[in-house]
Amino acid sequence: MLRGLWRVASLAILLALTTSLVACSQYGKLQAKKAFKEANTQYSQQEYKRAAALYEQVIAADPEMSVAYFYLANSYDNLYKPSRKGEKDNDAYLTKAIEFYKIAGEKEKDPTLRTRSLQFLIAAYGPDKMNDASQQEPIVNRMIQLDPQDADNYFALAKIREDAGDYEKAAEVLLQAKQARPNDPQVYLQLAGFYNRQEEFEKTIEALTQRASIEPNNPEAFYTISTYYWDKAYRDFRLKEPEKKDFVMKGIEQVDKALQLKPDYMEALTYKNLLLRLQANLEKDPAKQASLIKDADKLRDQALALKKKQVAGIK
Repeated sequence: MLRGLWRVASLAILLALTTSLVACSQYGKLQAKKAFKEANTQYSQQEYKRAAALYEQVIAADPEMSVAYFYLANSYDNLYKPSRKGEKDNDAYLTKAIEFYKIAGEKEKDPTLRTRSLQFLIAAYGPDKMNDASQQEPIVNRMIQLDPQDADNYFALAKIREDAGDYEKAAEVLLQAKQARPNDPQVYLQLAGFYNRQEEFEKTIEALTQRASIEPNNPEAFYTISTYYWDKAYRDFRLKEPEKKDFVMKGIEQVDKALQLKPDYMEALTYKNLLLRLQANLEKDPAKQASLIKDADKLRDQALALKKKQVAGIK
């Protein structure tokens, strides 16, 4: 009988404890929601120190409210001032920001906020903050694993490797982006920019041409190619005259494609004007030279007229 009474008493105690814990949990969640609302108000008013203190209260009351970790981290991030780097209290803000960005990146279930947490974490290790690229790369790799179709993650990783001087691996990452998103024009623009910085002009043009092939009705794609040809012909003094003339003619060919698609393309008219002037400088026949300059003047005037119309339209 005593055993029966003890069992009943034990069950009663367990029930009471469970009820108490549930009540405490519910109370904690209510307190967390209240503090979160107040914290958001302070955050929106850029009162980051007050906001951080309130977000700390949110987490203490409800550690599972994952969204609070991001805003707590970002509050500390905003309190950090790069100009005061080396000051103990200032540096502590960045340390806390990194700590809570990491937790947000682990706990947050919303993919957008999780990605944002990881992006800000990468920035926290950037040149104007922690300046530790070795910490950035694993985070970006994780982002690529989480979303292999997000080209921005590949671009971020390529930049980290390029900044570190590892150009071969940077190129590999951009080619991975191309494989993941073969129909994304931005991938080819990133590739072109990278190759151009490495002074690999043929690969630059190849990337831009591939971009134009997936956007055959986009005049900007052909216009962009023409600007690279003009820049090469105009600025590279190592070029021999036949090479320079070849690039000018190829630039004109591309800009003409842009103008066929969009005859009133002001920027394309401007660059054809510039390309014709380069062609005139390379021309030996005075009559042909004068004709080219005359055509260039017409294009310049046409571009200026379009510019005036645009300005008038804005006003």
